[in-house]
Amino acid sequence: MPSRRRRALHHRIDRVHHRPSATPEPPRPMQRHQPRPPPALSSWLLEPSDDWLATLPYEYTRRRIAMATLGEARRLSRPAFVKPPSDKSFPAAVYADGGRLPTGPVLSPDVPVQISDVVTWAAEFRLYLLDGEVRTGSQYATFGRLEPERLDGHRYEDAVLEFADDLLATSGGGLPSAVVVDIGLLATPEHGAADQWAVVEANMAGFSNCYAADPDRVLDVVLRSAGPRTQMAQRDRPFCHNIEDAHPVG
Repeated sequence: MPSRRRRALHHRIDRVHHRPSATPEPPRPMQRHQPRPPPALSSWLLEPSDDWLATLPYEYTRRRIAMATLGEARRLSRPAFVKPPSDKSFPAAVYADGGRLPTGPVLSPDVPVQISDVVTWAAEFRLYLLDGEVRTGSQYATFGRLEPERLDGHRYEDAVLEFADDLLATSGGGLPSAVVVDIGLLATPEHGAADQWAVVEANMAGFSNCYAADPDRVLDVVLRSAGPRTQMAQRDRPFCHNIEDAHPVG
């Protein structure tokens, strides 16, 4: 058998039995797969600005509130309520003076804090706001004790809504379209109700306990407060917050 035919026959036999041929084909160059980069984070949360409460007129706070640094707060010589405005770097509480404030490696003198006068709340309410209106709400405490109760039918319902409407008409433009605002009825020194309402604080909707509020209406507000960046309203862009940095609140 001529050598050319013999080599061709051996090549066929080798292919049938899956053996490498005596004259294998040259290897093809490897083509590396280039994975596509992951899509950029496209979700957002709406968060009220740190200084919103401090910028409100006195008629809506009924106490002195100021933004400062932790270093400045350590020089306080009087009792004050001190809190980090948007994180949980130290407990929000009444401190007898600045020397009682926590210390630690992450608590540098430049950490922003909010300082306010000490007040007592006879009753506190959480309101879920959507497009400048109260969507639902709940009482959550009386005299510092947890006591959830529906806003609907509550004896203070009319007073709560009247105060909220007035607040939103004058200062609602400084809030995102979906947000939680806590308000309260101030107590007298004799632990009665002073018939004076004030703002406690504002928080992100998705990280706030809804207590006895209507869960379906709460969800309406929460869904608006987070979503694709492409659907964010222009007015909400100043309140855009990174999801990774969010912190739950009470």
